[in-house]
Amino acid sequence: MTEVTVGDNEPFEVALKRFNKKVQQDGILAEARRREHFEKPSIKRKKKEATKRRKSSRSS
Repeated sequence: MTEVTVGDNEPFEVALKRFNKKVQQDGILAEARRREHFEKPSIKRKKKEATKRRKSSRSS
């Protein structure tokens, strides 16, 4: 659970910006997008292999 405490004289926009940054760092939105639709295990495997191939080709 991401939590941001707002100071007494802190504007809402600044607190919202800090909250958004924290959510981004925690990867909450990325996780929600990933879980939005069900993905078959075979498709998960194919995506994982594709990213592995992409990463290995970069390092070479």
